[in-house]
Order: sequence, then structure tokens, then C-alpha cells
Amino acid sequence: MKLNVLKSDGSKADKQVDLKKEVFGIKPNEHAIYLAVNAERAHRRQGNASTKTRAEVVGSGVKLFRQKGTGRARVGDAASPIRSGGGRAFGPKPREYDLKINGKAKALARRSMLSVLQKNERLIVIEGFDFDEPKTSKMKSMVDTLGLAGKNLMVLAAQPNRELWLSGRNLRGITVKAAKDVSTFDLWSADFVVIDRAGIKDLNTALSA
Repeated sequence: MKLNVLKSDGSKADKQVDLKKEVFGIKPNEHAIYLAVNAERAHRRQGNASTKTRAEVVGSGVKLFRQKGTGRARVGDAASPIRSGGGRAFGPKPREYDLKINGKAKALARRSMLSVLQKNERLIVIEGFDFDEPKTSKMKSMVDTLGLAGKNLMVLAAQPNRELWLSGRNLRGITVKAAKDVSTFDLWSADFVVIDRAGIKDLNTALSA
């Protein structure tokens, strides 16, 4: 498979890049994508919500009034969950929300998302990122000339340097990552993926095995 390469100004570079069919041209497995996205979203949850049980509420454990002879319902101490200021019955406690997904399914999900992006023309390959110094205006100019202003962009480079990352940091909707580190969730949440030629080679190598 071949895909045209663009210059950073949006013009054609008169070059093409090879996309391995087993990485960018498979039939997408929607279930694998679902599992991978769900697992990553669960992993991002902090899981630190916590409430006090009746054993943890500060207060006297003395029975509030006698069991019989008052005409009222029997009652225990003030920490009872049915009383104001008492403990919480079955409340949340800190926990891990991590979901397990095996390596083959994770790789299949990434290949599936890359194939979806390629098929829907949401994958843009450029010759390279020329950022010798942090320059937000230069990143914005590149995005505008590519016609991607206002879109959620995943900018992938084989070796993203600090200058490239700083150039995109202050622009809404732009995330810069190393191509080999991109996850299914990253690809799924992006409107378009802008990647350099070296990044394509990295993905071809990493996901074709």
C-alpha cells in the first residue's frame, strides 16, 4: 500500500510511503478496539473515592436509649447508617479499576484503528517535523496549512524532541507522542493523525510481527 507524503506546508512532496497491509489495511476488529479503549479508560480512573463505615465514624458507641419501654423503634449507637452523621453502608472504598487485555488483542486493536484512519483518509504523512526551537506559531501555521484547524490531532514522530512537544503544548486539541508509544485510545480519540515518514516505519516494524 502506498500513501502520498506531504510537506509541512501542506504541499505534495512527490514521494510516497509504504504502508504494510497487515498494519494499515486489515478488516477492523471492533471488539478488540472496544476492549483496548475500555481498558485504557479504566486504567486512567484514580479509584480513590472513600467513605467511612460505622466502625470509622468518630463518636460514642453507647446505645442512644433503652431497648424497651419508650414506644420508639429500637436503636443502636449514633454511628448507625440510618442516622444523620452516621457511617455509610456499602459506600465506595479505594480500589483499582484496571482491566486486563492480552498483548495480541492490544496489537490487533492498534492495527484496526490505523486501518480505520487510513481508509477514512484521516491519516496524514508528512516528510518530517522541522522544529529547532519551541514555536507555537509554527505549529499553528502547519496545522492551518494542512486544513486541520479546530480538529483533535495526534501528532506522531519517530523521535519527538522537546521543541516539537513544547510547540504543540499550548494549542487546544493537539497531542504530541512517539509513534511507537501511541495507544488505541490515542488513535480512537483523534480526528486526524499527523505522522512523519520515520514514524510510519516504526509502526510498520512494531505491529507487523
